[in-house]
Amino acid sequence: MELRQLETFRAVATELSFTRAALALDYAQSSVTAQIQALESELGVRLFDRLGRRVALTDAGQRLLEYAERLLSLAEEARTALADGDEPSGTLTIGAPETIMTYRLPAVLQRFRTRFPRVRLLFRPTPNAELQRAIGDGSLDVGFGLGEPMQSRGLAVEMLGTEPLAIVASPEHPLAGAERVEPQQLQRETLLLTRPGCGYRALFSSTLSAVGVQMAGGLDFGSVEAIKQCVAAGLGIAALPRAAVTTELGDGRLVELAWAGPPLAVTRQLLWHPAKAWSAPLRAFLEIAREN
Repeated sequence: MELRQLETFRAVATELSFTRAALALDYAQSSVTAQIQALESELGVRLFDRLGRRVALTDAGQRLLEYAERLLSLAEEARTALADGDEPSGTLTIGAPETIMTYRLPAVLQRFRTRFPRVRLLFRPTPNAELQRAIGDGSLDVGFGLGEPMQSRGLAVEMLGTEPLAIVASPEHPLAGAERVEPQQLQRETLLLTRPGCGYRALFSSTLSAVGVQMAGGLDFGSVEAIKQCVAAGLGIAALPRAAVTTELGDGRLVELAWAGPPLAVTRQLLWHPAKAWSAPLRAFLEIAREN
């Protein structure tokens, strides 16, 4: 196998089209076809099912894709490590849920870019549920998690601190002036929730379930900002990281309810693959993330 063949294979697997892969790689389509055929011949398996103009990965192709991502990433690390000069360079792909990406990462990224301008940063909004898989298969170099402490045999996981949650409502909500808000009182309320798989949604759900409160009347949103706007408009109550609602609490658009239930806080976590820890850009990023 050649790295060039693996790069072509990854492009076809990503685009699911020989034509689009050829355009992305600036190759002739015949060259792409020839490289895939050579790879299939060498491995003795079919990597793609040809479905007219469409292609789909076979089971063997799906398995190879995981190895291809790791091999190509390792090759990039080797090129970076052997580049002239001591200043870190190369590409670093970062994944994080929306809350960390929006409210915690900007200060880290600003400091990193100032110190290491030669490193190219790529960002992928990644929910908690996908982080470990993405780091394990090499599609992410480093990830930030937000939720219950993660356990992983194959990845390095470092706890960075806790992120408290706030139960918020509009100032006109009947519970806004209550001295205590018990979990059971939320049974009758409309709860505005982040998507399933979100770490702090899972914590909120398990906390309510433990006292017999079900979230059957909840509404799911794909954006924290959308939830905040709807809460401010009086559509319901939400449990969000306090860092995400600091501005709205300060200017009075939202109020924090006097939550009398168990303390609500999730853990901020840093994840990476140990095999990549020697990469200069990754080492530099981990150092700054810890400092902040």
